[in-house]
Amino acid sequence: MSIKNITVLGSGVMGHGIAQVSATAGYNVVLRDIKQEFLDKAMEKIRWSLDKLVSKEKISKDEGDSIFARIKPIVDLAEAVKDAELVIEVVPEIMDLKKTVYAELDKVAAPEVIFASNTSTLPITEIANTTSRPDKFIGIHFFNPPQLMKLVEIIPGEKTSQKITDLTQEYVKSVNKVAVLCRKDVPGFIINRLFIPMVHEACFVKDRTGATLEEIDSAVKFKLGFPMGIFELADFTGMDVIHKATVEMHLRDKKVINPHPLVEKMFDEKKLGQKSGEGFYKYSDDKYERVALSEELAQKCNPIQLVANIINNAAWLVTNGASDIEEIEKAAQLGLGLKKPLFETAKEIGIKNIVDELNKLAAEYGEFYKPDPLLVSMQTG
Repeated sequence: MSIKNITVLGSGVMGHGIAQVSATAGYNVVLRDIKQEFLDKAMEKIRWSLDKLVSKEKISKDEGDSIFARIKPIVDLAEAVKDAELVIEVVPEIMDLKKTVYAELDKVAAPEVIFASNTSTLPITEIANTTSRPDKFIGIHFFNPPQLMKLVEIIPGEKTSQKITDLTQEYVKSVNKVAVLCRKDVPGFIINRLFIPMVHEACFVKDRTGATLEEIDSAVKFKLGFPMGIFELADFTGMDVIHKATVEMHLRDKKVINPHPLVEKMFDEKKLGQKSGEGFYKYSDDKYERVALSEELAQKCNPIQLVANIINNAAWLVTNGASDIEEIEKAAQLGLGLKKPLFETAKEIGIKNIVDELNKLAAEYGEFYKPDPLLVSMQTG
């Protein structure tokens, strides 16, 4: 079975981006939304994006036109999926909304159509089980913006057939992306399982050590090889996104995240980061400005607790059969922009030192910090 026709449900930032990358790879794409005006806006953005590629001479004008012509905006759901072989759903991250959409979709899509949900935190198995085809249901998590980000996480549900997983991997490769497979439907999958808890941990580190935001961020950037500081990255991502992911992940498993109250407080106060002008840092205008981080400031902060947090979560993914070290490193490099492998950083600091630090934190702050058995076994090796 090969896929030629794709329907993308939802034309927001992610939806129109996924439509564009699919059309660029030669697929026939239907872009569906509930109102014509949403679709008009999305098509304008796609046109703009393609024109930009033409002006940068990445594609010719003819190529731009033919990519654009392969995307058909349609409001009527039955009409939108009548030729589809794969439906990629990109509606907002609200469980009830997703379930409502799938109830409608399941009725109008032919039984052999594959359903893929672009979600970053919601449980795939739970959504799949609301449809008549859990074996043909899969999670496919593109990163924002899909036109630029290379990484796509693929998450099979408990009943997803191997054939569907293979087909999804082929599709991701065909749109010029790199797939990482999250083998189990765990909270946060791979990237958010590493990133979201680390934002909370950075808040705790600030409380415990009295280090400034800039000192912690400098250490994260210059000692751990992140492209920017963790607070900077949080502001860039948006506190609304982080808070939502926190709630979803914590709901599913209390061991996954140790929520710091500041994240919810910032969300409630609409301090969402760059998009609202203030998050952990203040921003004076729309264009992205970098915080002043430096090697000197990095020297004032020991990031061992942050390393301990992220490496313990990476180890958890391995121990729980959701991933392996190689895939995690690939995901961290492409999804978080890490310039240096996580386990390499951990080895430089010393796995034994990290395990000791986790044991110390566990004694003081509870079970959450207990070192994963994988790290415990690695410290002697």
